[in-house]
Amino acid sequence: MNDMKSNAIIYCEGAFGTTNGKTAHGLVRRSKRYHIISIIDSTKAGNDAGLILDQITKNIPIHASIKEAIAYGIKIKQKPTHFIIGLAPDGGRLPNEARKDIVYAIEQGLHIVSGLHDFLSEDSEFIKKAKEKNINIFDIRKTPPRDKLHFFSGKIEEVDTLIVAILGTDSAVGKRTTAWCLYDGLTSDGYTVELVGTGQTAWLQGACYSIILDSLINDFVSGELEHAVWSAWKDKKPDIILIEGQGSLLNPGYPGGFEILAAGRPDIIILQHAPGRIDYDGFPGYKIQPLEKQIKSIEYISEKPVVAITINHEKYLKDDIQKVCKNIEQETGLPCVDVLIDGTKRLISILKPYHKKK
Repeated sequence: MNDMKSNAIIYCEGAFGTTNGKTAHGLVRRSKRYHIISIIDSTKAGNDAGLILDQITKNIPIHASIKEAIAYGIKIKQKPTHFIIGLAPDGGRLPNEARKDIVYAIEQGLHIVSGLHDFLSEDSEFIKKAKEKNINIFDIRKTPPRDKLHFFSGKIEEVDTLIVAILGTDSAVGKRTTAWCLYDGLTSDGYTVELVGTGQTAWLQGACYSIILDSLINDFVSGELEHAVWSAWKDKKPDIILIEGQGSLLNPGYPGGFEILAAGRPDIIILQHAPGRIDYDGFPGYKIQPLEKQIKSIEYISEKPVVAITINHEKYLKDDIQKVCKNIEQETGLPCVDVLIDGTKRLISILKPYHKKK
């Protein structure tokens, strides 16, 4: 939390409001580490970022250029100190067109924060500029040294807190957003909660016990996940631990979920779903398997129940969402909630009996 509430602008050129902008979206919705001043995306310039995402004014303007974003911060007496890459493209690669803005940010004295797979701290041009300006480049997807990584040990069995995994039927489907909404709802109800993040955005938002699953060497994924959950339990003894899901169990490009079920040992699962999608995100022609099959696959592997469906309402009008939820409830026999519309009270009532059993 060393960078808590440092003033930051987010680079999200051409991607805000799309699945490739999910890191920026997460930071607009919440961040314990940074105070977000503005977004850079010339295709959405002039809008409030919160209105585009959730029809809620956040007073985070979208600017057409980095120069405008920096000038705005100075104008409101919140001079930016950090430049965050808010893009989350397939493969996590740095777009070439972003390079000039990164160089400009360094020249203006902004520290660089990136969650991409392309490590900016190993780029010769950026290294040279950063040294000249005494600027730090943070590649948060870089893993710890191998001798610091953990192998699965079985210590997860010591954890006597209710563990809830929020998995999904696709990538970029809203698992993290639902997890944070549930975190807030449970906290408001008096529960102590820890959220174990599994991606770069959750870490940026301030999840203390986190791994970045897709950058770890496979042999250590389960051990690092176990260690994060165990550490959250050992240090804080919370009533409930939430685990953010990654990808989806049956996604051809991001088959996340296996390690979370096997090593995170959740007691119950909440499944996030986008009923408006036909194909897996970024993989046209690869059909998303029916919801019933997704549920059965999770329950077969984990031997634990899926207790609720939460939805991403993309492609649906607000007036249609309740009907969509009712259809899913009839199809699956499980309660279905849109937490961004309905809140989390119903979800919490579903979790309470499981918490009492623990």
